[in-house]
Amino acid sequence: MTASPPPVNNSILSVSGLNRLVRQCLESTFPLTWVGGEISNLTYAASGHVYFSLKDAGAQVRCVMWRSRAQLLGWRLENGQQVEARTLVSFYEPRGEFQLNVEAIRRAGQGDLYERFLRLKGQLEAEGLFAADGKRPLPAFPRRIAIVTSLQAAALRDVLSTLHRRAPHIAISLFPTPVQGEGAGQRIADALSNASDSDCDLILLCRGGGSIEDLWAFNEECVARAIRACRIPVIAGVGHETDFTIADFAADLRAPTPTAAAEMAAPERAALLTGLAAVHSQLQRRLERALDERQQRLDWLAGRLLHPAERLAQRRQQVESLTRRLGLASTRRTDNSRLVLLTASRRLEGARPQPARLGERVSLHGRQLVRQMDWQLSRQQMKLNALANGLKQLDPHAVLNRGYALVTGADGRAVRNAAALTPGNTLKLDFARGSALATVDQVVAAPEAD
Repeated sequence: MTASPPPVNNSILSVSGLNRLVRQCLESTFPLTWVGGEISNLTYAASGHVYFSLKDAGAQVRCVMWRSRAQLLGWRLENGQQVEARTLVSFYEPRGEFQLNVEAIRRAGQGDLYERFLRLKGQLEAEGLFAADGKRPLPAFPRRIAIVTSLQAAALRDVLSTLHRRAPHIAISLFPTPVQGEGAGQRIADALSNASDSDCDLILLCRGGGSIEDLWAFNEECVARAIRACRIPVIAGVGHETDFTIADFAADLRAPTPTAAAEMAAPERAALLTGLAAVHSQLQRRLERALDERQQRLDWLAGRLLHPAERLAQRRQQVESLTRRLGLASTRRTDNSRLVLLTASRRLEGARPQPARLGERVSLHGRQLVRQMDWQLSRQQMKLNALANGLKQLDPHAVLNRGYALVTGADGRAVRNAAALTPGNTLKLDFARGSALATVDQVVAAPEAD
């Protein structure tokens, strides 16, 4: 992508405006880019920012790495180092200097190693070599621990001192192996195999921190497969907390440091003794309480122990008491039954039917029913007569009997207004007796009302 320069015009730019345009043009033209070279003129400022130059045989360029980025760097920059920096091409406006803003930095060649690391990790992960269900649980109380590392490694001293401090009772077996250099990966795998065939309960795979090249032996496929082939659990304590290797993913447990791996492997002896003393004290208290409870129950049972003759006398008294209670209950039950029977007989006597009284009631109701029917018939007859008189008044034939006629047109409808007729219309006249047809000769409209 090539940025277009600003159009030429006759306006006057200030120096600040010109530098701002140059910076904007550079930052918009160049994407984030990896630049390789040698570090020189390195300065760590009190603000935390890092200033240096990257150079090669033909040129150099000023670089700045801001404090927020420098704090994430896990190693210290030095003059003369060959590095690869991920940079944003920029321009420092106050001094008018071209510079690179460094987003990330790595030692030269680490990019290829990291790509190899990712490819192998993806391959082994796809095979299920890192699956959680394949991880072996650590023994709670290991009797012997195998340590696979270099005899010259500083991490070995830290691991041994930590194990001696936390669990001096645990036996230790060393399986020395080179942890760096040509062929170190296969030597580590062989040492793991030997440790797996020993009488140890747990394996510690240890190494101190370093660059990705220093730790590369732990990124080899043979080491990962040797870890998964072990018959006993493996704890990986390789590098610092920010370092991750293929061995960390293949191990049954990853520790951030070798010292942390030793702490995870060995339970602290003092804490175990303290816990054991607490359990012993608790067990003793429970035994004493159980004995006290048993003694108390024995005393209670002894107090209940009676002579057979006395027990027979008590049973005899209980039988006599129950006999008296049975007699009283039988008498009370008989009296209650007699009372219930008497009450029921009285209710039955009251509920017995009396034909004479019922006959009088039936006769009385019959007379009342006859009177009610007569009254209802008279009332309905009067309503019928009133309705008949009303119908007679509404009957059109009754009007015809008084000399009127019903006039209907050709459509059979009654004619109520002369204005609806025209000369020549045929009309039908209905009389009280018979009908006649008439023809309209003249129409006389009714005068309009005021």
